Amino acid sequence: MQKLKEESWSLIAISKGGLDLAFEIKGKFHNNIDFLFSETIVAPCNAECEIARVSESEEIVINEALVSAFEIQYDYIYGEARRKHEENILSYIYQYRKGRQFSSIKDKVILLVDEGSETGLKFMTALKTILMQKPKAVYIAVPVLPTDVLELLEPYADNIFFLHGIDDYVETQLYYEEFENIDEDRVEKLLEEKK
Repeated sequence: MQKLKEESWSLIAISKGGLDLAFEIKGKFHNNIDFLFSETIVAPCNAECEIARVSESEEIVINEALVSAFEIQYDYIYGEARRKHEENILSYIYQYRKGRQFSSIKDKVILLVDEGSETGLKFMTALKTILMQKPKAVYIAVPVLPTDVLELLEPYADNIFFLHGIDDYVETQLYYEEFENIDEDRVEKLLEEKK
């Protein structure tokens, strides 16, 4: 926490729950908080199966094993990525940031924050997007995550702060005594507070 304050880390939430958690971590410090938007791309034959993810800078991370197993064409993934970016992500940027683009993070220390991670795709998409901007360092803070996702993320982050690495991870909300779904009004309020 002392380094977070002294080095003026920028906290980047990658989900609504991550935004709420970022404000808890920040406490009374004056660190910047922002939200990095991304959208899931699901398999054409299974709306519950995330095969890829696209960020607001149109960076795409693909689960190659699933794409190969389902014999999904890359044209489908890139088409869906473009559609999700235009229909969803751009509207989030206008709704929550009033059209402001993601802040420059070149040479800054970044802390990516989320409440959990089932597959790691959201973190990998955020890492790819953030690392393209050449930050000084990138850390991750997440209360719970699967041990295989921890191994996946470790080579790309300078450090990962977590409470519980879980071998047979099921779903993030199962690891919380109380799991609050953050609504749009709360997100807008938090992003307004950060100013």
